[in-house]
Amino acid sequence: MAAPSPEDPEKASRVQSCGNAAQNLASDAIELVNWDGEDDPSNPRNWPARWKWGNVCLISMITIITPLASSMFAPAVPDMMKEFRDDSSAMASLVVSVYVVGFALGPLICAPLSELYGRLYVYHVSNGLFLVFTVGCALSTQTGMFVAFRLLAGCVGATPMVLGGGSIADIIPPERRGAAMTLWGVGQLFGPVIGPVGGGFLNEAAGWRWIFWVILIFGGVIAALGFLFMRETYAPVLLTRKAKQLRQMTGDNRYQSQHEIDHQSVSMVLRGALFRPLRMLFTKPILFILSVDVSIVYGYLYLVFTTLTFVYKNLYGFSSGIAGLTFLGIGIGMFIGLVSVGVVSDKIAARRQRLRELKPEDRLPLLVPGAFLIPVGLFWYGWALENHAFWLVPLLGMGVFGAGIIATFVPIQMYLIDTFHDHAASALAGLAIMRSAVGATLPLAGGHMYETLGHGWGNSLLGFIALALTPIPFLFMRYGERLRTGQSGEYRN
Repeated sequence: MAAPSPEDPEKASRVQSCGNAAQNLASDAIELVNWDGEDDPSNPRNWPARWKWGNVCLISMITIITPLASSMFAPAVPDMMKEFRDDSSAMASLVVSVYVVGFALGPLICAPLSELYGRLYVYHVSNGLFLVFTVGCALSTQTGMFVAFRLLAGCVGATPMVLGGGSIADIIPPERRGAAMTLWGVGQLFGPVIGPVGGGFLNEAAGWRWIFWVILIFGGVIAALGFLFMRETYAPVLLTRKAKQLRQMTGDNRYQSQHEIDHQSVSMVLRGALFRPLRMLFTKPILFILSVDVSIVYGYLYLVFTTLTFVYKNLYGFSSGIAGLTFLGIGIGMFIGLVSVGVVSDKIAARRQRLRELKPEDRLPLLVPGAFLIPVGLFWYGWALENHAFWLVPLLGMGVFGAGIIATFVPIQMYLIDTFHDHAASALAGLAIMRSAVGATLPLAGGHMYETLGHGWGNSLLGFIALALTPIPFLFMRYGERLRTGQSGEYRN
């Protein structure tokens, strides 16, 4: 290309300007900060095993406390309602289920904040607020005050259930994730089951307020351990910290992480991120369909939690403490399910990985037994109560139901984490929103349903709905990859 002639000074000026801009662009080019190779020890995937499993155990302990608090109070509801002179059956269900309403609202805040500022900060703030609101529950003097503090405690208590899966995915590779996810699942599902066992006896011995003081003590100990020993696991935030350190050490502002580049405006990011869980829930077919499946099962679980104490006190004459022990029927079934799912899941993943690259759909075969165990358990439980069978017989049905719940929850959560990767927290938040909304509202209608249909046909109705969901595992095993990848390559978040 010929140089501009002296007679064309305007063109020469433009060329000079373009040259200067190119030179400035080169000098201002961003130095993208990443890990120092595949074996970088600061990468959470490369942490020593004791650090990884220490984090997993602490997250699991936090996840036990908040769901445990959702049902530990259930056996004491009649006594609290009597103290507050409130005989409304709807309010009796609400004081338990409003906590689960908080589980639906909390993810809208904690999930996007964790993807912006990291998981650890959100854990610590939520743990502190949970303790404050638990004190509020213990000191409540009327039903409305109690319901308000229960709602707020549920909002912040949702944090470990939403972020835990993402935290585990940050540090544990997919082929070894089954055992860690199962350990975390203990808290989400086993916590609400063992809660009423201790809550019933504690209520008889010291009164319903002491249930919350005990929650406060255990929650405070676990929060302190988390504050001392938990580490940040979210890679984008860790790389951002590394970029800031490099800028301070070198004085070169070109060092930036991809997270900083993507999140130049915090206010815009927050506005978008706050609605990401809902947006994903209603625009991603995979997330929506599986959330419907989980939500119905979760609603059944909380329907049992809010009615089991009354059923065994009225039909079998159990005291509050003994009635609390009946929740062990579900608990034993869940424990068997947890052990089975944890062992089999990792074996399936290891076998598939030897043959080819591990795919999210490899998590789905365990959904099949769960799809059938849930309706079987509901039919068994309902008709055993209807025919006034020996008290142990309905609990055996609840054991089958509990095993089916685990075989549904854990594989679906692992599948969503493997599918949505960096946005796993928002995906699990979307799941938690729908799950908790159903879990909070279904128990409100449960009492009327049992009064109208009886325990036999009432639980059979639930069982038939569960049977209608049994094709979901087979459809996803056959068409899940097509839904996930579409026609334009790998699924993107």
